[in-house]
Amino acid sequence: MVNALAQVPSEFLFALGSLRKAQCRSELRLDEIPAPARLAPYAVALGAEVFSPTAATRQVPVHGPAAKAFAANQANSPSSEEDDELATGRFILLYDPDGSAVWEGEFRIVTYIRAQMDAEMGNDSMLGSVAWTWLVDALENHAAPYRAAGGTATRILSESFGTLSERPDTIDIELRASWTPASQDVQAHLEAWSDMVCTFAGLPPLPPGVTGLPNRRLN
Repeated sequence: MVNALAQVPSEFLFALGSLRKAQCRSELRLDEIPAPARLAPYAVALGAEVFSPTAATRQVPVHGPAAKAFAANQANSPSSEEDDELATGRFILLYDPDGSAVWEGEFRIVTYIRAQMDAEMGNDSMLGSVAWTWLVDALENHAAPYRAAGGTATRILSESFGTLSERPDTIDIELRASWTPASQDVQAHLEAWSDMVCTFAGLPPLPPGVTGLPNRRLN
């Protein structure tokens, strides 16, 4: 383990430590997932699910050769059959010691969030712009400095046929985005992302300036 840790840049180790300090929303369940191997020499990835407020506990794990240095013995509470999943997401922190002209830095955060909307909101032509505003507002509310942000918002219509024809049509909003944190301290960025996922799920309380969604689960 010592040899493995010695090969990990101190900047990335510091970033992992700052992730461990993040205070995320209690409704958000975080689990370590395999990090992409081809995007950067070093990466950590977290997968998130947002359930109803009574369902979740928090865990902020780390990934890669530095995992044992920061590993915690926390365990997520088992979900019940009645848990209502409101949104899902992924948070990936990339690090390339050589830097990247596209990233405008050595670190890059890549995110994915998906949540289901009701028909009225899902058909709103401004939904994509609103989703991007949620990202920007969350970063600003947490004083998480960044640059070179970009992303896409997609509405996905699902229709059912045949034996499933009685199922109502659903519309999902999907946001894929990335940005470069201004420093290796990314605690505020994970906290902002935590709030962002919960905003997609329509869960209060929310940071100032962010508008909550109405209840739009299509059960």
